[in-house]
Amino acid sequence: MTPNAGAAAEVAPAQTSPSQTLSRGIRALEILAEADRPLTIAELAEAMGVHRSVAYRILRTLEDHSLLVRDDAGRVQPGPGLAVLARGVSRNLQTAALPELTQLANTLNMTAFVAVWDHQDCVTLVTVEPRHSAATVLLPGSRHPISTGAPGIAIQSALSEHEWNQLAPGTPYRPEAAEARRRGYSASHDEVIAGVSSLAAPVRVPGGRPAAIAVVYIRSSQDPAEVAAALTASAARIEGQLA
Repeated sequence: MTPNAGAAAEVAPAQTSPSQTLSRGIRALEILAEADRPLTIAELAEAMGVHRSVAYRILRTLEDHSLLVRDDAGRVQPGPGLAVLARGVSRNLQTAALPELTQLANTLNMTAFVAVWDHQDCVTLVTVEPRHSAATVLLPGSRHPISTGAPGIAIQSALSEHEWNQLAPGTPYRPEAAEARRRGYSASHDEVIAGVSSLAAPVRVPGGRPAAIAVVYIRSSQDPAEVAAALTASAARIEGQLA
């Protein structure tokens, strides 16, 4: 082997399997979705832990499918193709929930949303802000540990502790979930977002894992019991649509 060939071998990225390439592409999308600004290819490659040439090939493929776009400076950000994919996620649940979320947000003047269970996390599926709200409290795709906050507690409460331990071994079943199972809703304060309160009710999805319909607010003159009643009624109507 010549010295030049040896040097090339030291820097050339190793061959990857199709499954590894797919995993890296998904990881790239996750990194871009979590970033608070567009990233350069070098920044993305570093975050992925791969050679820049590997990141570039993955990005070209994702770009061909509009899953990411590059601006005039070559920085990368999520593309419109992701919105098309997201539209199909839990489509029936989104369709059934949206009218209820709109009603809750505008009646209670609170951010209303549906959260779903994803491994150890609770992920916001769809959210509606009050009609005259100037601030965005919560974005679709945001996630937090399933064992934290009212939505996660509500999701746990749709299952018995035994059922939960079978489906999610290693993730503790909160004592509050047993209480929420009894009364039909859960509550939390200062758990996911500092200074923010949340109320949630479980939504049982036929053939799938439970979800939660919830509201978040900083302060409110509404009686929490009335808010909880509105949430449980919405959850029941959504379940009726899904049945």
